[in-house]
Amino acid sequence: MRIGLIGAGPWARTVHAPALAAHPDVDFAGVWTRRPEPGAELAAEHGTAFEPDLAALLAGVDAVAFAVPPAVQGSLAVKAAEAGRHLILDKPLADSVPAAERAAAAIAAAGVVSTTMFTLRFHPPVREFLAGFTGPADVSTSGSARWLSGALLGGPYAGSAWRAERGALLDIGPHLVDLLDAALGEVVGVDFAHRGEPDLWRFGLRHAGGATSTYVLSLAMPVDPTEMEVTAYGSAGRHRVTDRPADAAVAYGVLLDEFLVDVSAGRTDGPQSAARSLHLQKVLAQVEALVEESAEEPRP
Repeated sequence: MRIGLIGAGPWARTVHAPALAAHPDVDFAGVWTRRPEPGAELAAEHGTAFEPDLAALLAGVDAVAFAVPPAVQGSLAVKAAEAGRHLILDKPLADSVPAAERAAAAIAAAGVVSTTMFTLRFHPPVREFLAGFTGPADVSTSGSARWLSGALLGGPYAGSAWRAERGALLDIGPHLVDLLDAALGEVVGVDFAHRGEPDLWRFGLRHAGGATSTYVLSLAMPVDPTEMEVTAYGSAGRHRVTDRPADAAVAYGVLLDEFLVDVSAGRTDGPQSAARSLHLQKVLAQVEALVEESAEEPRP
């Protein structure tokens, strides 16, 4: 399959491009970026072409992979879908729910296959964790998720404008809510939400079967290495995972394996599709709105 890459930032350099170039059933067919210099450099590193014209890139590939900020992905995903190209998306799907809805609608209307790089979902220990759940959990079951990192204090993502503005909620939130939504049942409501310093998000969710889940996440904690733990306990037993991929490019390789199968089968409703990403973005938007409402309430 001919796959083009849109973006040349740290995530594209360390994950997308190496995995696309290494996969035996993928022709890494080109790179497009808004700024030509980093795109041309990345393309040269992996023996592919830099295409300065997005329409030309789309015309020459079967699928595109996105490694760009949410606002850029939301608009360009519509163009790619309308051109009939399958999509490998990043999270969140867009920078707002309306933009995410437009992207998901365009993908559905085009009938193309989409998947999202929910990195944890392609990691064997996480899949073992999820295998312990067979249906929506009842009210006796609770889940918790914690992710504490110093990624915004230094390193390749410290200069990311959208991460600095929206914090861990839009960056890490999709991963954690995705896992407990899959394990405990679809999220149907937000019970509480709070944002403190440094970039510390705490919120609680309700699931369709009556289970509840709580979350604590930050990208501005002086923690190294990153701490990650997802736990659920109740009638389904006790399940816990603390292991995350040491190399996200390996997880991306698994994504590519499954993406190729889905495209071959014409499967548009895969577990990490754009529709799934939209659902998670709507949940996180409710969390963000509740935090904003709390901040506006007058203090006694």
